[in-house]
Amino acid sequence: MDAIFELDRIEDLREYLSGKPDVDELRKLLLDEFMNYSQYRNVQEWNAAVRICEALAIIGWGAHEPVEAIRGVYFNGNPETYFINRHNKPRYLDAVWSKRKDGFAIDYELSFFHGSPDKPLAEPIRLSGQMGEPQDIPLCSQRNWIPKNPIRIIRGIANCYESSKPMIDSMENKLIPKLSRDMRPELYGTAIDTIILNLSFSFFDNDHCKTNYIIADESLKLKKKDFYPKLFEMYSEKEIEENGYYLRNRFTYGPFRSDTGTTRVTIVFEKEFSLLPVQEQKQLFCLYLIQAVECMAKRLEGKIDYNFPLMIDDFKSILDSWFKND
Repeated sequence: MDAIFELDRIEDLREYLSGKPDVDELRKLLLDEFMNYSQYRNVQEWNAAVRICEALAIIGWGAHEPVEAIRGVYFNGNPETYFINRHNKPRYLDAVWSKRKDGFAIDYELSFFHGSPDKPLAEPIRLSGQMGEPQDIPLCSQRNWIPKNPIRIIRGIANCYESSKPMIDSMENKLIPKLSRDMRPELYGTAIDTIILNLSFSFFDNDHCKTNYIIADESLKLKKKDFYPKLFEMYSEKEIEENGYYLRNRFTYGPFRSDTGTTRVTIVFEKEFSLLPVQEQKQLFCLYLIQAVECMAKRLEGKIDYNFPLMIDDFKSILDSWFKND
């Protein structure tokens, strides 16, 4: 265990672990240590849990449910650390941290302990106490990830037209779980962790809360600074104000971060999309998602080792099943 904690680079850790003859014995040792650190009390113990998760991602979790250790950001901007399984379900301690004079400490009022198949709980437990032990050490995040569905669909804002709610409800409650269940991440490779598809729908809640996207001509290749001037060429100031018009590209592609295996595509939907019958919305929705993923794959092909054709085939098959059978 001392050697595992001392090796900083993932490459060195992988090389060290690959030379161990009795993997089953090593896995049992790591799992025992993980169960202790899954209830981490300070930064040092969290970082130990991260390293153990990195080691288990290399040699395999065996019959134990694999989880990934993530350092994120809570709603209030403070760090949050948590474990998730391959379906993005929280496991074990989910802690929010507070920055103190002496370093980061767990804010127990905002922290929960979640059950897992290996440590069942009827429901999450809110932890007691105010603040944990502060330590002036950086919080780590796992640098190699467990296999999980690489397509993550999220919404930038929750607003939408009423006529799009049935399609969005089906997306959230049927398509997303189906992707998590039926994609085959073990076959695609390890270079990509997540392709985030960030969706923004047009809406008109009232005169003071409205956004109607106007989709820019793709051939214009407009940048962010071009949207507002171009919109004024298309509509009067009164029309823009009354309708809440915003000019946007249909797709906005973010960079690929090799350290986190993450990239992002933002997709916007105009009012006219929401006025279509639900099945037509779903059909167009599928086409946009496929186009976004295929374009992202084209950008990354040849730069990273990943089976994009198989991943895209699986993605299309699941979308087709959702469209036809829901």
